[in-house]
This record gives sequence, structure tokens and C-alpha cells, in this order.
Amino acid sequence: MLLAIDVGNTNMVFGLYEGEKLRGSFRISTNAERTSDELGMQISQYYHFHGIDRNETRAVIIASVVPPVMYTLINAIRKYLRVRPVIAGRDVDIGIENCYANPREVGTDRLVNAVSAVRKYGKPLVIVDIGTATTFDAIDENGAYQGGAIFPGIKVAMEALFLKASKLPRVDIERPEHAIGKTTVQSMQSGAVRGYVGALSGIITDIRKELGGNARVIATGGMGRMMAEYCDLIDEVDPNLTLEGLRLIYENNRPVFEGRGLNSETCLLEATEENGWDAK
Repeated sequence: MLLAIDVGNTNMVFGLYEGEKLRGSFRISTNAERTSDELGMQISQYYHFHGIDRNETRAVIIASVVPPVMYTLINAIRKYLRVRPVIAGRDVDIGIENCYANPREVGTDRLVNAVSAVRKYGKPLVIVDIGTATTFDAIDENGAYQGGAIFPGIKVAMEALFLKASKLPRVDIERPEHAIGKTTVQSMQSGAVRGYVGALSGIITDIRKELGGNARVIATGGMGRMMAEYCDLIDEVDPNLTLEGLRLIYENNRPVFEGRGLNSETCLLEATEENGWDAK
């Protein structure tokens, strides 16, 4: 059993794989204040919910853009699953040509998404990950990661509007039937969703032109499916793109994962020792 973990700014997404089959997935909020025991117990409960013995876990791979939670997460995995996790981009090569000016600046999740999308949808591609931030990633006709764009997520933008404009309320993110709102709530919703779709369309169009004009557009992330309903340029929605990318990296690097199981004494010892992070 493989456990793939995508650590994002808002949520950590866990995928339980048996071979190529996703047996189950679950989300836990990303919280640097949570202890390793709290996180370990939550993970164990989800295993129980899916009817899977946690001791069947043979490998764990993590992609993270949130360094402050890594000590807690790694210790939880060691203690409760008895496996040393592999960190994508640190312990194992992701396996894609990275043409960024400084390759270290690219979020691991963006490269993992590229690995998965190229395998499933071919190339060239534009990958749009719509979450806390919205990232646009360009994959050229040779399968190389060229770079992209970063844009505030719609929830972040709406929260900023609520905080900075004293008379404007928090509103649900949905598109009214008419562009002309007849109430403050309708006006905010129309502006937010239509404005966001306009931004998506404009950035996608420009990136596609620079890639040659025929790139497919793949959306993922927590808001991917909703925005795809409103943006005609999105060809596919794949909510498990990052998890699938992690599985592919595991399949391509199996020797790295061998011998990473821990006995009980080693788990307890290593749960209190980790270079570079402060214990909780």
C-alpha cells in the first residue's frame, strides 16, 4: 500500500493506493500547531474509515509547499505507520526537465502535477491549479516545464475585499445569472466570479500563444471543477492530479523506497530526532 500526501497551504490531501487503484482519499486542514500525535490519530481514523489496516502501508511519498508542518507530519508517519516517508524533490528526483531560471523556486506540487499531466494528457499543456493561490504551469511540446504564472485564489481575493471594505459582507462564491447585480451580494458575486473567469481566460490564452497555440488546458485544485463550469478554455478537470503524480514518481523510483519500514523501537527513537526542525 502506498500513501501519497500533497501538503498545500490550506489542506493536506492523502491518497491510499493499491497498485494503480486509488482505494481512498481524505483531507486534513494544514495546521502547524497540531502535534504529531494529534495528526497521527487523525490519519489512523481515516484508515479505519476506509477499512484499511494502517500496517499495510509499505511506502509514503510527500510533496509539500509548507515547510513548518513537515516535522510534525514526518513524525506522525514514522510513529503511526512505521514508515520513513520519501520527500519528492529532496529524497527522490521528480523526473521532469525544469527550465525555471532558479529551479529551486518552483513549488514541488507544480512539478508533480506536470509529471502526472504529461503522462495522462500528452503535451504541450497548460495546468491550472486553483486553490489558495492559482498557479498556471506551461509544459512545452518536449515535455519540459517552462514556468508559468501565479495569481491570488478567488477565496483569498474575496476575503481581502471583506476585510478592507467595511460595508461589504462575506458572500458565497457563485455566479449569478445576470452580470448586473441587483443587490450588493449579487454584485460582489458577479464581479468575483466573472472577473476571476476573465483573469483565467486571459492568462491561459497568453500562455497558449507562447506555447504555440494548441496546448490542452487541465484544471485541478479545490476550486478547479467549479471554475471549469464557467471557463470554456478548460479542457479537463483532474482533482487527483498531484496524487497521481506522486504515485508515478513512486513507480519510477521503487528502489529508493525499499527498506524504509521501521520497527517499534526505531519509530519511538526517530519520532524525537530530526535534523533542522523543532520538536513538538
